[in-house]
Amino acid sequence: MRSNKPRQPYASRCAAGENPWRALDDWYGTPVGREMAAAENRLLGEVLGNLFGYHFLQIGSPAQRGFLEHSRVSRRMLMDICGDPCGADGPGLFRGMAPALPVRGDSLDVILLPHVLEFTPHPHEVLREADRTLVPEGHVVILGFNPISLWQLWRWVLGWRGRLPWCGRFYSASRVRDWLTLLGFEVVDLQHYFWRPPMQHSGILHRLAFLDRLGQRAWPIFGAGYVLVARKRVSTLTPIRPRWRPHRALRPSGVIEPTPRNLNSRETHS
Repeated sequence: MRSNKPRQPYASRCAAGENPWRALDDWYGTPVGREMAAAENRLLGEVLGNLFGYHFLQIGSPAQRGFLEHSRVSRRMLMDICGDPCGADGPGLFRGMAPALPVRGDSLDVILLPHVLEFTPHPHEVLREADRTLVPEGHVVILGFNPISLWQLWRWVLGWRGRLPWCGRFYSASRVRDWLTLLGFEVVDLQHYFWRPPMQHSGILHRLAFLDRLGQRAWPIFGAGYVLVARKRVSTLTPIRPRWRPHRALRPSGVIEPTPRNLNSRETHS
């Protein structure tokens, strides 16, 4: 019997039948995933703490609801896009699909997309929905895996196996910037993070923590992840005053009233 529940589309390179959001949650439970999550929490604490408003929406898995705590926006919500419930229900949590947000237009002040673009086949639609639902001067915050980082070596080896997060479609920050610019957004902040290799050994990861400090100074664009903040611009039309052109006055009879130039010309010929 076929289920009537709407089917959540996933990125095609991941293993068939695997829910990428559940698999991503599992990956965040690994040693390197925990270190990555700690770096993201530190960075989002700085970024989200400077964004204000009335309505904040995070899109993703309920397992990442800790990101909500960094926002100062008064009302914070999380939309679960797992398809099947990935976590317990709670206040401010509802289910939906990223390419078709169940939110009215011009109603959100901040939207957070933590690694959403990598695992949806329609990233452009996700960004268009962000544009539709954000208020003027609202912000979208995007966490992404960097395709030009040192992690690309692991991705080449493991991506073909359909393993998370390597099977996702990684988009560079410059490409996402181009998409947002076409929608009328202005990128106001871009930071890269995490320069350690994705090794599943806590001791080695701790000993290599110096690479994060070194990478931030020496090769920032090669960080494993990036956070991009873009503001929805409002195009203001400046009214242009029409060029003033003198018009010949018409008499009530419709005959053109002579101008001084015509009178002078007439006197010359007489």
